[in-house]
Amino acid sequence: MTHSVESRFVAIISGALLAVVVPLFTLFLALSSQQAAKSLNEQIEILTAANAQALSKPLWELDLESVRRISGTLVAERNVRLVKITDTLGKLDVTESNPAHENGEVEQISRQIFFQSADGPRNVGRLTLQYVRIGWFAALNQMEMAFISIFIIAILTVVGAAILGNRIMIIKPLLRLTAAIEATRRLGSRHHVDWRSSDEMGRLAGSFNEMQIQLDREERELKRAHQLMKETYNLTPAMLFSLDAGDTISAVSDYWLLVTGYRREDVLGRPFRDLVAPADRDRYTRRKGRGLSAGSASDITVGFACADGRIMDALIAETRLVSAAADLPASLSVMTDVTELKQSELRNHQQAISDYLTGLLNRHGFETALDTCIAQADISGGEVACLFIDLDRFKAINDNLGHAAGDTVLRQFTQRLLPLLREHDAVSRLGGDEFAILVTGDAVQERALALCDEVVDLFDLPFPVEGQHVRLSASMGLAFYPLHADSAAELLQKSDMAMYERKRDGKNGAQVFDASILNRTRERAEIEQDIEAALAGQWFEAHFQPIVEIETGRIIGFEALMRMRHPRKGLLPPAAVIDVAEENGSIAAIGKQIFEDAIANLARVSRIPGLGDAYVAVNFSPLQFDRELAPSLASILERYAICPSRLVIEITEAVLMHDNPEIRGILDALHQLGCRIAIDDFGTGYSSLSYMSRFPVDIVKIDQSFIRSLDGAREEVAEKSRMLVEGISAISRKMKCAVIAEGVETEDQRSLLRQIGVDCAQGYFYARPLGIADLMTSLSPSHDMPRMMAG
Repeated sequence: MTHSVESRFVAIISGALLAVVVPLFTLFLALSSQQAAKSLNEQIEILTAANAQALSKPLWELDLESVRRISGTLVAERNVRLVKITDTLGKLDVTESNPAHENGEVEQISRQIFFQSADGPRNVGRLTLQYVRIGWFAALNQMEMAFISIFIIAILTVVGAAILGNRIMIIKPLLRLTAAIEATRRLGSRHHVDWRSSDEMGRLAGSFNEMQIQLDREERELKRAHQLMKETYNLTPAMLFSLDAGDTISAVSDYWLLVTGYRREDVLGRPFRDLVAPADRDRYTRRKGRGLSAGSASDITVGFACADGRIMDALIAETRLVSAAADLPASLSVMTDVTELKQSELRNHQQAISDYLTGLLNRHGFETALDTCIAQADISGGEVACLFIDLDRFKAINDNLGHAAGDTVLRQFTQRLLPLLREHDAVSRLGGDEFAILVTGDAVQERALALCDEVVDLFDLPFPVEGQHVRLSASMGLAFYPLHADSAAELLQKSDMAMYERKRDGKNGAQVFDASILNRTRERAEIEQDIEAALAGQWFEAHFQPIVEIETGRIIGFEALMRMRHPRKGLLPPAAVIDVAEENGSIAAIGKQIFEDAIANLARVSRIPGLGDAYVAVNFSPLQFDRELAPSLASILERYAICPSRLVIEITEAVLMHDNPEIRGILDALHQLGCRIAIDDFGTGYSSLSYMSRFPVDIVKIDQSFIRSLDGAREEVAEKSRMLVEGISAISRKMKCAVIAEGVETEDQRSLLRQIGVDCAQGYFYARPLGIADLMTSLSPSHDMPRMMAG
């Protein structure tokens, strides 16, 4: 360092001399030389002019001796190197030189020589002088040289004094400071500088000594902090570890070793990635791609391979350290064992997407699986089939045997269904008795159709429940992606539509979605809107169809039939409206409007002679049977002054088949009110003669399908239908029930019914259902409708 500082000091001094003194000295010499050269040039000019004047006459007279004398005089002058004299005639050419001036830079001056003759100035020759220019130091006189010598000595003295002072005042204390630093570095202890002065070097030495004292104190504190940090790192009950910039383990805590089972020497310097489960290694490596800055934190959950081979789910919270030193850790991480938490989350997730009863996917889980299957099909260009299953008559099990029995049936159905599925198929219980199956892979359409047949076959065997055997069937809807739908929600919706179409068409089987189903669904949606508008706008009407005695043709009553008169579409077919109303639950509100209109119409018809005792039969849906039915009917009958005996409540066998005590109580209340009860469409469905003994039945209406068969082309069928009608009629009369034949359309049918002994009939043979205005017109005395009924 001494050489370096002193050399730089000398270089600075030398640079100052070169920058200031040398330019000034050079300027001085240049000015002196310029002044001497100017003086010499003036002298030579004068000398040349004077001698040119002196040479005019000798050259005119060709006086060689005089010319030589003058040239000798010129060449003897100071700094003159050469003299050359020539005449214009070429007869004289005198040249003389001075050997003393051979060296030096030469300049030349030439002048023509003129003689003043009688004829005027005549050019007689030329004088040429060469002289040596004066150098820088040659121009100096003795005084100037002495001044320059004194100046140089003074400068050298100052430079020497500065170098000596620098060595004493700066280099010496710096050497002591360097020695103290070197001793501190080599021996490890804090050495001080032995230098005391009041100048800057003294203050520097004092500051260095104070710094050494402070560093010594801080070093002791740092050692204590490092020891405390080391103890905290190792004794903290947390799995701590540090990684360098290359994700190599640089430190681990004792607790980390205790939990993982490794030894410290086995993991230090090892890439942490090697300890991560193979399935998570790439994801762990990609965590660096998030571009986290120093001081920022991130976390990731991976599988960690412990020393004993078990895989631990570990949550790793990693913090980037600020220090950028290569020998320091790049990150500090805390590892937490979340295996139990992960398993708990998996259980909770499984419970969230699973059906508690069957263990299948629930609706949420199914929708997630459906989205996944759709995404995979988009990638692979494959297909997805969605099979929507609804168990037929399942509600009867819950109603008759209880919900526990229903749950047992659902579990048994699930056990039968699962063996039919393949590994990548998914099955879900969407809710109640609704199931859905996803079919993926190869030949989706063929497999899905075959699966439908297999599901149907599952119901060949009954389901044993609480010592009983119950039989069920299933209505299924099938839709394919992307053939029928563009999204997961649409695929489920289309399969649901197909299932309802199958249920409406007779249940027990599968229906593949097609465009006509969507059209019918839209039609049903339009009918639903019409029903809402009709209920609000009172569009429903009760049309009357006469019920006549077959023997006499006398009208004894009317059946009120529902009709909807749309202001734009006119009268709508009642079957479609009833189907939709029973499905969406609006049939009760419609029934209430129809009943009130029917009673109002009966009051008007009662004013016609001979019809004062005629009754009206009104169909009631099972949805209308509640405890308020009897009081409500009594209120309406009282308002129109109609005797309750003139009201016939028509019910279907579906109302009676479950033997519901609540429904039985409602029917008893209506019977006690004075109303009569009629079983409609008797002979179809679950007909049982026991209904007439267990319920207050007054009228049995034979279904029109038997009546149409009486005069059919097939004699065997006609004979069986006749025997059934005779049996129903005979048993009904024995039980004091009136018998009415529905759907009589021909004279032959009327004659056969008369022979059998059926009491009454209704049908197109007698009259079509009519609105009240048309009915009043047709029943007027001037009209021949009564005579037509009499046949």
